[in-house]
Amino acid sequence: MLHLFIEGGPVFMGLLTIELIFLLIAFWKAPAWVKEIGLIALITGVLSTLFGLSQVCDFIAREGDIPLCVICGGIKVALIPIIYGNLIYLVSLIFRIIQKPGI
Repeated sequence: MLHLFIEGGPVFMGLLTIELIFLLIAFWKAPAWVKEIGLIALITGVLSTLFGLSQVCDFIAREGDIPLCVICGGIKVALIPIIYGNLIYLVSLIFRIIQKPGI
């Protein structure tokens, strides 16, 4: 799992991890903020992926003829933060379901 954290980019993956910690704290201390923190994590993951894909496109434009396996590897790395952000958002939705009062 640590290799995914490093491959995904320590800046955005670290930011997403901080958001996950805030989500866990909010679950106990500020339940009204759980969904919003999850949405922030989702947006952070999307932005990170867009930055990563932009870097992949810049590399392709600079170098010209790039093997497909290198391009696929770059796209795979760019998708890691959005997967992490989506998982954090999923956790926030599960927490919201747990917090809702029974019918």
